[in-house]
Amino acid sequence: METTITAPVTFTAKAIDEIKRLMHEDEFDVSKRLRIGVKGGGCSGLSYVLGFDKKDEKDEEYEFEGLSYIMNRAHGIYLMGMEIDWQDGLNARGFSFKNPNASKSCGCGTSFAV
Repeated sequence: METTITAPVTFTAKAIDEIKRLMHEDEFDVSKRLRIGVKGGGCSGLSYVLGFDKKDEKDEEYEFEGLSYIMNRAHGIYLMGMEIDWQDGLNARGFSFKNPNASKSCGCGTSFAV
């Protein structure tokens, strides 16, 4: 019997394209993996982590539409069901986070409270 683990975090097509573009830059460190998580701080209590890092023993690995990422097991309660998007407009450029677990978020969209 095969067990399927649902990716706790999903990405829009634009976000996947931007992350893959970053990973194909000449200076990209191929020993690092895409990391999604949270950390304390920010104007609403917790801040999102989206970057490249080395995998450690507390991480689980997920895949969404061909994009693999790592996440600390404990962060799943904060991030389950979140969607990451890439905005490339005149008013906003960067990654945005749609988190159904956030009770409130700040104006910049990079921190939240549960």
